Amino acid sequence: MLDFNIFIADTHAIILLTIAFVAFVCLGLYYGLYHMRVGLYKRKAGQGGDPQAGSLPPVSVVLTAHNDAEWLKENLVYLLEQDYPDFEVVVVDYLSQDDTASVLKLLKEYYPHLKVVPFVGNISVREGVASHEDVNLFQGKKYPLSIGIKSAKNDILMLADPECTPKNLLWLRGMVKGYTESKTKIVLGYCGVKRKKTLLGALQQYDSLAYGAHYLGSALMGHPYTGSGRNLSYRRSFFFKQGAFISHYDVADGSDDLFIYQNADRDNTNICIDNDACLTVEPKKTFAQWREYRLHRVATRRRHSIGSRAAEQMLPVANIAFYVAATLMAMHGTVALIAAVALGVLKWAWQIVCFSRLTRKFDGGYIHFAAPLLELYFIVANTFLILSPLHSNRKFRK
Repeated sequence: MLDFNIFIADTHAIILLTIAFVAFVCLGLYYGLYHMRVGLYKRKAGQGGDPQAGSLPPVSVVLTAHNDAEWLKENLVYLLEQDYPDFEVVVVDYLSQDDTASVLKLLKEYYPHLKVVPFVGNISVREGVASHEDVNLFQGKKYPLSIGIKSAKNDILMLADPECTPKNLLWLRGMVKGYTESKTKIVLGYCGVKRKKTLLGALQQYDSLAYGAHYLGSALMGHPYTGSGRNLSYRRSFFFKQGAFISHYDVADGSDDLFIYQNADRDNTNICIDNDACLTVEPKKTFAQWREYRLHRVATRRRHSIGSRAAEQMLPVANIAFYVAATLMAMHGTVALIAAVALGVLKWAWQIVCFSRLTRKFDGGYIHFAAPLLELYFIVANTFLILSPLHSNRKFRK
């Protein structure tokens, strides 16, 4: 028989059980408030329905391209062929040295609503070879993106990257539904990673779902703090009224993160994650490429408030506390071992249930069954990511 008296008399076991239980409750709330909430989200009846073609506002899609000829060949047609009555696609060709200019020139012949903005810089000649010198003194993507936004003729902007693919030709209609009221200035969208039957593909897919759930869930709770430039919309007039990127031009990253962090609030921000409104991207081919992308994603977090950063760390801290406390508690006898296992099973079961709502929402397949194991990987990986220096070409990134 199990002797509960020994367990109750073990002060260390009780303390560890308390820590594990508090962490368990925090994790349960997190999965419910973020994963489950986003997965179950449905637009309210009558809220941003399917307006008639005549009532759809004109839209400008803005992209920045740098040596993206292959992606433009593959994806730009899907943007140009959108089922939408009045829109343009603005592409800033930023110092490309591949066939980007040729691809855009060819597409321009067939699609008059494509506007190409060349960003060629200054031409210099060294050792008899002509080359373009970058005049982007601010570094990063913000300056060429600002040029694209300034070149756009419509007030509602849709931002994406050349490697993004719409799920169908209704992306613009889907995202425009987010502008339900005149006070809406920002609409946050979602861009998922396409499924690949590899470990690297699964990690990227999980990371995309978990990260998306956090910033979309935060927005649903009235605290929008960031977005993804792979699928983001805001009003052109609002962009310039708020000073564009001027306050953080000194930071190469953050064309999406810092602008949203500084200007989004519960009243002016909406989310749009209907199936038609989502985009997808191919997973990175190597761990090094993916790690570089993730480093850039967290590079601007130092500009966030202490409260925002603390909220982002709630999940890893609670996870570490849970697993450490449960592991140590399991060493304090049979009763403690059973309690630790029971908490672990309940935690994993609830996590899988909540994450399954995300995979259903965003066509994630069955990756939710591996969520507990993948989460363990990110507890370690994210710790090293935060401590890692960022070494890269500072002139342009996505």
